[in-house]
Amino acid sequence: MERLEYKGYSGSIEYNKTDNCLHGRVIGLDKSTCITYEGNTAPELYEDFMGAIDDYLDYCKERGVKPKKSYSGTLNIRIPSTIHCGIAMLAERKGMSINSIICDSLERRLQAAFD
Repeated sequence: MERLEYKGYSGSIEYNKTDNCLHGRVIGLDKSTCITYEGNTAPELYEDFMGAIDDYLDYCKERGVKPKKSYSGTLNIRIPSTIHCGIAMLAERKGMSINSIICDSLERRLQAAFD
């Protein structure tokens, strides 16, 4: 699926058949932050996307708040305790953190999926 990218933010590209226009939203933000954009052509969509990001960043700067980012890098998952234990034991054996073991495993899996 194609995505828009700008200043570390990712955006969806959707088509509204009824209105015959393109629209989207910034993805990967928490539920309290919604940034949307639209356009009649692909260049208009991208221009409105960039404008929406710039407006959001200006809004945050004016209020002295830290802007939220797409995919913050924090991910909470639930796994069976046996897997958790196995990861912890492997991490200890390799002198690595649990986080490093998981990141390494996920990176290898993603690389294999996109090769």
